[in-house]
Amino acid sequence: MAGTKLVLEGRVSINAFVLGLSVVVIPLIRTWLGHLDWVFDYLTETPGKIAICIHIAVINGLLLIIYRGPLYKVAVRACFLGVTFGCGLIISFSETTWTHFGWYMCSLSFFHYSEYLVTAIINPRSLSLDSFLLNHSVEYTLAAVSSWVEFTVEKLTVPELKQLNWLSFVGLLMVLCGEGLRKAAMLTAGSNFNHIVQNEKAQSHVLVTSGVYSYFRHPSYVGWFYWSTGTQVMLCNPVCILGYTIASWRFFRERIEEEELSLIHFFAEDYVEYKKKVPTGLPFISGIRVN
Repeated sequence: MAGTKLVLEGRVSINAFVLGLSVVVIPLIRTWLGHLDWVFDYLTETPGKIAICIHIAVINGLLLIIYRGPLYKVAVRACFLGVTFGCGLIISFSETTWTHFGWYMCSLSFFHYSEYLVTAIINPRSLSLDSFLLNHSVEYTLAAVSSWVEFTVEKLTVPELKQLNWLSFVGLLMVLCGEGLRKAAMLTAGSNFNHIVQNEKAQSHVLVTSGVYSYFRHPSYVGWFYWSTGTQVMLCNPVCILGYTIASWRFFRERIEEEELSLIHFFAEDYVEYKKKVPTGLPFISGIRVN
């Protein structure tokens, strides 16, 4: 019964995400009646804002009718991420100087939604609302808000800084590669993957050394590190590029050391030998020292 419920939660999230993504229909209707370069201007004007608000209100009403309790909590979060992804697409394909922020919106919303969906696929027993990672930490939220503020302030004061297309493309490549590596790590680890560092070894827990784990000991962290930094490169945010790099590096250094203490406890010499052969994948982070 529990397994069925968890699979259902994954399906609910897909339905809700797609429902939220339907926000792209609004500018498409406008596009069919005019030109693509009108889309962004239309959506930033009062009629466009009203249309999006009505659309979101109708969707939320449908979710309230269809789902109850815990399922509604899953649906409303997935729907929010779908709406954000859809709005990011709208901005990305519009004739506007905010294009790179549209890429960012798509990258951020897809990252959080896919964390939940992949967890539902590989390890439904650990699935919860926290799997969206929307409430990861206060520091994470402050970092995100800081990047939005920096982008907006610099766009208004130094607009040419936000038009370095080549740099934004580098950031987009970092985001795509980082996202791909992290999800590949999660899928490869399967039920062994968990968003929370485990202090007790589960009966089914095995040491994964194949696939991307044959190249990096912590590929999910490597992916997240470059995805995180890549979002700021994509936005051409010099302050946050430096801040994200330092903060992410320190976070993963501590996280890896904490996790490897448990892994050595779980797998003893097997992990020590694996550690000798395969690097962490993150610069200047070697992990816990073993005498």
